[in-house]
Amino acid sequence: MRRPRPAPRPNAAARPPVEVAIEAMGGEGDGMAPGPVFAPFTLPGERVRVAGSGERRELIEVLEPSPDRVEPPCPHFGICGGCALQHWAHAPYLAWKVERLRGTLARQSLEAEMLPAFAAAPATRRRVALHARRGTRQAARLGYKTRKSWDLVDIAVCPISDPAIQAAIPALKRLAAPLFEHPKSAPTLHVTLTATGLDVDISGVERKSGGLSADARMQLAERAAEADFARVTLDGEIAYLARLPQVTFGAATVALPAGAFLQATAGAEAAMTAFVAQAAAGANRIADLYCGVGTFTFRLAEIAQVHAADFAPAAVQAISGAMASAPGLKGVTAEARDLVRRPMLAEELKKTDVAVFDPPRAGAAEQTAELARSAVARVIGVSCNPATFARDARTLVDAGFRLERVLPVDQFLWSPHIELVGVFSR
Repeated sequence: MRRPRPAPRPNAAARPPVEVAIEAMGGEGDGMAPGPVFAPFTLPGERVRVAGSGERRELIEVLEPSPDRVEPPCPHFGICGGCALQHWAHAPYLAWKVERLRGTLARQSLEAEMLPAFAAAPATRRRVALHARRGTRQAARLGYKTRKSWDLVDIAVCPISDPAIQAAIPALKRLAAPLFEHPKSAPTLHVTLTATGLDVDISGVERKSGGLSADARMQLAERAAEADFARVTLDGEIAYLARLPQVTFGAATVALPAGAFLQATAGAEAAMTAFVAQAAAGANRIADLYCGVGTFTFRLAEIAQVHAADFAPAAVQAISGAMASAPGLKGVTAEARDLVRRPMLAEELKKTDVAVFDPPRAGAAEQTAELARSAVARVIGVSCNPATFARDARTLVDAGFRLERVLPVDQFLWSPHIELVGVFSR
């Protein structure tokens, strides 16, 4: 049986290895034995040998494997810090994620109908962040950080990523090679697959020394052209542009601003937008709060007039610019607005009967407080952080809303991460 190859730990040889029985899974995706003792790449029901001291140990050997153990599909698994759970069969893995979500809601005394989870398939991630390190003049080292380390796993494949991104790995390594003129540069390539090709936004290039030289910028552009990338930007500044990166939301075609947020998989986006649209059916006026570049906006505008708001002016401009591509909608107005410092007030929501919010990980505490004060009849919350969603949901429930149903969304495959969409009504 192949076993994972864990990253070496300084304390791994400090004490003799011990045998432990794994009884449950911890929140970070590590198996948990009494003590507690946590060990990566282990599963409930297994007897394993671990090394080290303290709560966090390293797996040495699986002595009695679980029937739910499967062969990891990635040759980098066990070293790469990107995935934690490739060794677990899909059904129990997904059930564990849903149960964790249920437990997070329960800690705020929240109950709701839990719908069958959407689960992303392998090879569907359209958005990845790849770290680059100095290699040769022709190709940088490129990949993900190793487990619990700043070292880099120089990847050859990535089974979570769309085949178009995987096929571009050699070209991305060439693209990154000219970025190391300054010794403090530690570039990250934020790669997004769009309808018009790969969009690459590069961060982490040292700028205090004046940024990249003209020669390095020329090499960057030449290598982007060789690879037929749609666009390459340096912290949002265009370094190469062949065509605008575009995505489709409902009937609208949106030109993505550099570095814009996009759901990690197209399948999850489709499942969430369909669910949100179904929950908003029958609305007369909709508020789309933290709207981004219009993931939900244009589907909602098929139902009713939508007012969209987001803190990023470029995202709001992208929505406005896409309106001409989508005739027949009920109407969209959009404004750039910091919904933390200046949430949409209850008084401004007087004519709104459905509100959708999709905030960053920190949640939408300020905006939720105004929704709780408002006369809005239905609220739909989209969240990448169940803990802050549960906090915000408690505010709505205390104001007379009921959390009716929850759609779990697993689009970060083989990680402990779970997302959700929840529907509230008065």
